[in-house]
Amino acid sequence: MKQNILAVNMPVTLSITKNLESISHAIQFAQSGDIVIFPEGAISGYSDSMNFLTKIDLVECEKGFQFLRDSAKAKNIMIWAGSAIKENEHWFNAAIGFMNDGNIKTYLKINLANVERGFFDTGKELSVFSIKPNLILGIQICRELKFPEQWGLLARLGANLIIHLNNAVGDSEIYDIWRSHLISRAAETQRFVISVNNAGSAQKCPTIIIDPHGKVLAEINSDKLEFARVEIDLTKVSNSLLTQCRTDIVSIVNH
Repeated sequence: MKQNILAVNMPVTLSITKNLESISHAIQFAQSGDIVIFPEGAISGYSDSMNFLTKIDLVECEKGFQFLRDSAKAKNIMIWAGSAIKENEHWFNAAIGFMNDGNIKTYLKINLANVERGFFDTGKELSVFSIKPNLILGIQICRELKFPEQWGLLARLGANLIIHLNNAVGDSEIYDIWRSHLISRAAETQRFVISVNNAGSAQKCPTIIIDPHGKVLAEINSDKLEFARVEIDLTKVSNSLLTQCRTDIVSIVNH
């Protein structure tokens, strides 16, 4: 099964208006059936200084959600974008999926960055999303690339494509480390991995598309709005390594 991916290396600002302008521009290049992927915080904005949460205009954010919902339906595409969301006075770091039929799917980050703790609540579930026959998505956000057991569970739950929404800038010295983490996550799970990063200066990690063998299919290291468009073949996904795991000695359990 073939699937087209449009990964968007996008500058994430603290202006919802500017973010939506970048998102709208990128969507113009999407084709029917695409999965279009934007970084962590692409709608609401994101900053390591958590006081950015107090400045989010929730009405503008909701308008952005509606714009993406309408765009996904109008162009017959699927859009995944990051945003801070507020539910019952609790903030969550979310990846939001806008489906081509108008439905919305949400993943709430379960393993928060140190700076996020005490400001965001954690998600309670690591689940997969059945999008259409033979397409099951797993979602991870930013520093969750450091927890291979989470990615392994997503694979065991049936995900054949794992999307990673990232906002990692400001320290290019760890670029090779984070890039290597992503290649390992793809090769060890034998899944396609698509990671999209904030196009800020000194990226800690590229925007990158990796196949189930760990081969890099596309890569962007840029502080500008750029796109990587790749057709992936989901028949290349395999469970051969998962079935060889010594579950009598080590196992992953979903609580």
